[in-house]
Amino acid sequence: MRTVRTALLTLMAAGLTATALAQVPAAAAPAAAPAPPKFLRAGQPPASHTPWTAGPVRQGVPDEGSVCTAGIAPAAGTRHRDFRTELDTNARQTITVAATTAQAKKLAADLRGALETCLDRLKEQDPALEGEAFYQGRINVEEGAHVYSIDTSYPEVGSTDIGLYSVGRDGRTVTVVEWGQLGELDGAPLEGFKKTTRTAVAKLY
Repeated sequence: MRTVRTALLTLMAAGLTATALAQVPAAAAPAAAPAPPKFLRAGQPPASHTPWTAGPVRQGVPDEGSVCTAGIAPAAGTRHRDFRTELDTNARQTITVAATTAQAKKLAADLRGALETCLDRLKEQDPALEGEAFYQGRINVEEGAHVYSIDTSYPEVGSTDIGLYSVGRDGRTVTVVEWGQLGELDGAPLEGFKKTTRTAVAKLY
């Protein structure tokens, strides 16, 4: 009799355990991490006489260059990619994903302010430098993008450089596109750069 009772108790305990397990909801699968924003490809900077080569996407802010916007974007949440041609033309795209939309708006505004004051700051550092800076307009893509040009020269040595810059935002993500080469604004692919900027912001997500 004791053996039968023990067997019944065992079966009852097993049944209760199975019922309890059945009532426990299955653990939800972890949410997939959002896809990171996409960078420009080698064929998407403005047309050049020689093909563009795209470097790898690197974490953090660039170690050098980007003199107008250095120190503005945080290293955390930032990646960048460099592009080059065989004719001393270079470009760079930097992407920062901010924690909130408000932070992204502030970052975009700070980057625009740095570009608007860049030439004056460069002249303060080097009085021999001459140049002109222009706001080249807004591009209607996502939350908007803004384009700038900075033309610099050293008359004593006869060197001239032209740089094109843009700042765009899509939600919490801000991107900066830079393009530069020897020469003056008249020879710069301004319309091509605007197209590149539109592409850069539109393809983030």
